[in-house]
Amino acid sequence: MKKLILTSVLPTLIALLSINTFAIDDTIQNTAPENLVYEVTPEGVAFAPLIGQRFHGAYMAIVRLPAGLVSPAHTKSANMFGVVIAGKMTHSAINNKAITPIILPVGSFYKIPKNLPHVSKCVSDIECVTFLYQDGKFDFSPI
Repeated sequence: MKKLILTSVLPTLIALLSINTFAIDDTIQNTAPENLVYEVTPEGVAFAPLIGQRFHGAYMAIVRLPAGLVSPAHTKSANMFGVVIAGKMTHSAINNKAITPIILPVGSFYKIPKNLPHVSKCVSDIECVTFLYQDGKFDFSPI
């Protein structure tokens, strides 16, 4: 089952990475988990930059969210794409409260369009970890 989920997400990741957003050099970048350097927000969300700088433009990062974290309703001015690596998450548009949130387990892909009011949650008993790509700089505008 995991192989099926990951193979269905892989083409999307390849398409995202092929977007000519970054100046990619001709070297291989290998970063083991123990070498990731996290910047932690006051809310406990941790960002480990991979490519780009999140406050200056498009970026990729590994992001950790504490178990049970519920974001306030907010928007972002750039499109966000992610793959769940650990835990279970939901992302729900606040203008569509009648729909039950879809729980995203490990291997799930999500896309949150820019300017869409939404709430994100880590709904597992363990921290949620996600690979994140945002096609513009990071911002968080509460509603």
